[in-house]
Amino acid sequence: MPADCPELGCFVRGEIPAAEFSHREHVRMAFEMLRRHDFPETVLHYSRALRAMTARAGKPEAFHQTVTIAFLAVIAERMESTGAADFTAFARAHPDLLGKALLARWYGAERLASAAARRTFLLPDPAPRGAQLPEQPPAPASLPSAQETQAE
Repeated sequence: MPADCPELGCFVRGEIPAAEFSHREHVRMAFEMLRRHDFPETVLHYSRALRAMTARAGKPEAFHQTVTIAFLAVIAERMESTGAADFTAFARAHPDLLGKALLARWYGAERLASAAARRTFLLPDPAPRGAQLPEQPPAPASLPSAQETQAE
């Protein structure tokens, strides 16, 4: 692992006790892993490391696949729009990621509490007809518009 984040290596190798792994550290390790790997690779390695951590702590049921992948997806999307050079800048730009309530924008409590959501990734709750979608961060200016893409 790169020397700029030795904790990522510790996370992947299972050297961080679950009791010392706060929500902020979950987000930071996701950010660092997404800086180094594409999204599918990150989902695999991050999920594997978290599952191992919860198993070592004697609480394998604490691993939650939907929460893990949904947070990784939001973090990856925000990274694309922000271009933050480091985690400190990223966290400053996206303080909502540091709260566990973020996923309530897309998921109802009952859906997240289900056994299926723990086992596998569930898509967000469908929006009621006519409902406004939650505010999304602006798209990066460097991405071509749909019209520009079709013209190529």
